[in-house]
Amino acid sequence: MRSRQRMFAAVMRLLLKCLRLGRRRRFRLVRQLEQLWHYGHLCLRSLLYNSFTNGDVVLDSLFEPIYWLVDHVTRWFGVVFVALVIGLTSSIVAIVYICLLPLILQTYTPAWICWHLAYGHWNLIMIVFHYYMAITTSPGHPPQAKNDLTGVSICRKCIAPKPARTHHCSICNRCVLKMDHHCPWLNNCVGHYNHRYFFSFCLFMTMGCIYCSISGWEMFRDAYTAIEKMKLLEKERLQVAANQTYYQTPPPTFSFRQRAFHKSVVYLWVLCSSVALALGALTLWHAALITRGETSIERHINKKERQRLQKKGKVFRNPYSYGSWDNWKVFLGVDMPRHWLTRVLLPSPHLPHGTGLSWDLPPCVTEQRTPLLAI
Repeated sequence: MRSRQRMFAAVMRLLLKCLRLGRRRRFRLVRQLEQLWHYGHLCLRSLLYNSFTNGDVVLDSLFEPIYWLVDHVTRWFGVVFVALVIGLTSSIVAIVYICLLPLILQTYTPAWICWHLAYGHWNLIMIVFHYYMAITTSPGHPPQAKNDLTGVSICRKCIAPKPARTHHCSICNRCVLKMDHHCPWLNNCVGHYNHRYFFSFCLFMTMGCIYCSISGWEMFRDAYTAIEKMKLLEKERLQVAANQTYYQTPPPTFSFRQRAFHKSVVYLWVLCSSVALALGALTLWHAALITRGETSIERHINKKERQRLQKKGKVFRNPYSYGSWDNWKVFLGVDMPRHWLTRVLLPSPHLPHGTGLSWDLPPCVTEQRTPLLAI
């Protein structure tokens, strides 16, 4: 009897011990799962945490695939855009020489003929020169020798020192000195060495389009009226041809040369007016940036920095701005009064101030300003 009780007690102790072990293992497994969950959560937060994260950063992250697609499309279609610019500009010049110039020589006074010939050809030369220089001049890149290069940061894509005002172009896949943007119409980056050529091309192209639009307004109205008359007469001719008798003759039609002339004038005015509006807005935007001593990229950087310092009660000052007038003199390379003629109003291949690697005070700046904060 006692042996049976002892055996029963031993079995019960064994069962209780097994239950305790199972419970401990279960608790241990739950603790391990909790630890793994907290560890994964911490890793995820450490990877995504950024004190500068805001709505703009989130949108940029969401649109990253679209940016990648645009970068690759722009890289391969840059040559097409350049050919389109050359083709459209050449078509306008051909229409002016073939259609409008003979009419100007026949109807205008000698004074107006001299004005149109002088201004038109000067504007055309400036457009061709600056566009050619903008697409063929390298914007400038940091040197390959990294020992002598003073960088303010490290490019996370090039893994190389990056001088001040230098940014990485995802289309060219290189760092660009004083990068403004990558222009598909140039198939080139706009940077330190060709920024002036780009802006001058935009300015003179806008001036040329405005000149063509104003000068050809009366011709455009006459050509548009003539085209509407063509359509009406064509409609009447078809009606007469459908109900024609021996006593009816179709109304006279315009010749092919007349049709081509009127349509060319309308094409010229519509294209020039559209380009003048679009390119004029872009030119004004870049003129405002030049006045403030900024590039397109620096405008966004300075805006965020200005807002950040404003919350702390501090004032941000652009270290590369020397005042509105001096900013224009530095940008255009005007060191003395005669340079306004030789370097601004006439084609000039002169280099900009500095090398783009360091930003010392240019000699044309009248007053040195100590920056409050460098970017």
